[in-house]
Amino acid sequence: MKITKILASALTFTLAAASFAGCGSADSSAANTNDTVSAAAAAAAEVNSENSTAAEPAENKTIVVGATSTPHGEILEQVKAELEKKGYTLEIKIYDDYVLPNKALTDGELDANYFQHTPYLNSYNKENGTDIASAAEIHYEPFGLYGNGVTSVKDVKEGASIVIPADDSNETRALLLLQQEGLIKLPEGASAEKGVTTLDIVDNGGYNITTVQADTVAAQFANSDEGSLAVINGNYALAAGLKVKDAIAVENADGDAAHTYANIIAVRKGDETNEKTQALIDVLKTDAVKQFIEEKYNGAVVAIF
Repeated sequence: MKITKILASALTFTLAAASFAGCGSADSSAANTNDTVSAAAAAAAEVNSENSTAAEPAENKTIVVGATSTPHGEILEQVKAELEKKGYTLEIKIYDDYVLPNKALTDGELDANYFQHTPYLNSYNKENGTDIASAAEIHYEPFGLYGNGVTSVKDVKEGASIVIPADDSNETRALLLLQQEGLIKLPEGASAEKGVTTLDIVDNGGYNITTVQADTVAAQFANSDEGSLAVINGNYALAAGLKVKDAIAVENADGDAAHTYANIIAVRKGDETNEKTQALIDVLKTDAVKQFIEEKYNGAVVAIF
């Protein structure tokens, strides 16, 4: 009887010990598993952090600039290599009108644009409630008066058709050129700052002056009747194969038009002095770019730095 009790007690002790050992093993396994998961999570987090850090500079080192093709896009192409030396990649987006580049800039699709002058920008901001700012003046494009079969202003016939750009700032600029050449008369004190339209003409000289979208003036002039004229933006004249020497009149270079109508690097307000903007301006304002402009455009585009 005693032997039976002793054997039973031994068996109970053995089972209890085995049960205790089993609990300890499970706890240890769970701890080991938890340690492994924690280490893997930490490693993954470190990898993600490294990837994020590596990706961020690459994104920040791309400068996206909107421009019209001629001359702005061509000038920007000249500075890609210099920007690469500074660690930046320049992406140029070409636009064919004067509205979309500002919209894209406002929407954050661009870091900057390069196609307009300050009077146009001021007009755009006022009409659209935007806050785009000028960061730098780069070049000036003299407006030209071109004649179809007309080689001199004195040969312009009464009743001749004259097509000019329709937007506020360029309309003002075209009318000031026509007044400069004695073809029309504007109110006393008319200026780019104040702005004028065809409704302000005091004496139209007997000419038929019409306004159309700026990017269509050259095309309409090309299909116009002999004896007609057009005032064309410098970049659109270049794109149409017209040369400044072919114009029967251009804006006076000694006037304030050069700075008033200087083409600018435009950015969102607050970005005028950030690293991207300054890097772009630095590579544009160089002797190499100035020389390219002089040799490429023969006076149709003039560097202003």
